[in-house]
Amino acid sequence: MIGLGRMGGNMARRLTRGGHHVLGFDLDPSPTTAVQADGVVPSASLVELVHALQGPRSVWIMLPAGEPTEAAIQTFADLLQAGDTVLEGGNSHYKDSLRRAASLRSHGIDFLDVGISGGTWGLADGYSVMVGGEEEAVERHRRLFETLAPGPERGWGHVGPVGAGHYAKMVHNAIEYGLMQAYAEGFELLKANPDLGIDVHQVAEIWRHGSVVRSWLLDLTAELFADDPILADVRGWVPDTGEGRWAVAEAIDLDISVPVITAALERRLRSRQTEPFSDRLLVALRGKFGGHDVPRSAT
Repeated sequence: MIGLGRMGGNMARRLTRGGHHVLGFDLDPSPTTAVQADGVVPSASLVELVHALQGPRSVWIMLPAGEPTEAAIQTFADLLQAGDTVLEGGNSHYKDSLRRAASLRSHGIDFLDVGISGGTWGLADGYSVMVGGEEEAVERHRRLFETLAPGPERGWGHVGPVGAGHYAKMVHNAIEYGLMQAYAEGFELLKANPDLGIDVHQVAEIWRHGSVVRSWLLDLTAELFADDPILADVRGWVPDTGEGRWAVAEAIDLDISVPVITAALERRLRSRQTEPFSDRLLVALRGKFGGHDVPRSAT
């Protein structure tokens, strides 16, 4: 297991608890030390890790998408041998996975792109595992996926050829954008009418049982409101890790309309802007054509 941050570390723990022999490496030694108590054997370098594994070897990469993953795969192309397998579980673009698989195939190395969902809860509850790659390579790692999933026959599957795993995860995260945005807007609307004084925590708890909008995200929302119903210490700056952008771009390429996902992505982008130019222009235009007051910034 390469990359033993919060999610990678928890996955390594779940594997060792399921009886798998796991070696781990991270550029930061502290996460490696943290998982030793769970039976993960630390390695001082990628070279040491590869040499410590018996063939055919399987290396699982859990790194941020982009250059960190690219560099690791290029390193393993030189270190591994024909018959070995690279499993990539980060949130990479599926087209990058297609290219990486072709490059590793020229060395006789199998590549599986694995979409993973479950966050910090996956250690206890299991992960949703979406696997792309050749059937034979997937079957060789079946017990691995069964251990990570909530159960041997549920929560994981071989969803298609190389690229399909990360494609499915891209769409999964895009749906997540839309669901989160719908909850956020709905609860804002509940809070907006001061005359009714609705307790958003109470409503969230009501909806958790029997409602058609009940979900794990709603459970988490209720937990947040129980601690602080106005989220006073939370800054409304919403990042994105790329999957929503990729999904919207893919939809455009395929002539598919995804207005909810697109709007949710745009709302995240909007959250990072302070008095954007477009808003200032709108105010100025209202003043120009209608004689409306134009608020001025303090100088």
